[in-house]
Amino acid sequence: MTIEVCVDSVVSAINAAKGGAHRVELCDNLFEGGTTPSAGMIAIVREQIRIGLQVMLRPRGGDFLYSAFEYTIMQHDLQIARAAGADGVVFGFLHPDGSIDKQRTKEIVTMARPMNVTFHRAFDMVADPIQALEDLISCGVDRVLTSGLERSAIEGMDMIARLVEKATDRIIILAGGGVRPHNIKKLVSHTHVQECHVSGRKTVPSVMAFQNTRVGMGGSLQFPEYNTSVVDTEMIRAFHF
Repeated sequence: MTIEVCVDSVVSAINAAKGGAHRVELCDNLFEGGTTPSAGMIAIVREQIRIGLQVMLRPRGGDFLYSAFEYTIMQHDLQIARAAGADGVVFGFLHPDGSIDKQRTKEIVTMARPMNVTFHRAFDMVADPIQALEDLISCGVDRVLTSGLERSAIEGMDMIARLVEKATDRIIILAGGGVRPHNIKKLVSHTHVQECHVSGRKTVPSVMAFQNTRVGMGGSLQFPEYNTSVVDTEMIRAFHF
């Protein structure tokens, strides 16, 4: 079983590696599902870990229908990730009708080589998952991250199992979304996936002595300013069975 851990910090990447993760998916802004991390973040994470490093290419939160400017940004970010030593990139492109944007997907796959490529959970927003899977295979994508088009992989187990059956050895199905130590065995047994995407996080309180709780730095939906969420090494160890 290959375990990929979603991380947004150097500490989380280090903790994931200590916990036995095979690779990390490095993102920023996990509150919106992950966006592209900074060049500095990629470089320092690469210095600190020797396991696989996948870098998210996503210029903003929201949908996966990108403007020409946003697409150009993603191409530049890909080159930054490559230069920093990333092993792979993670991205997703859709058309307005919920189908795969095969042209852009093929272009990014070609640009990324010899890095590996993952089509992320934009897949969970497609109109026809079986056709979308075939489209990704035709584009040369290495793996697809999916919760089976449901809010969690456990809820989407039947679809994930169907995708695994359809994929055969042509593409890897990476199951993710709500995967926890207590449910990973059930997920794997039901779907026969060989790779799982997990988070395994804990909350670490700030060490700030003075705390102004009247002010928040984000929008109306915001996390507590004086807590940090980081990967828990022991929880990552618990995913292995």
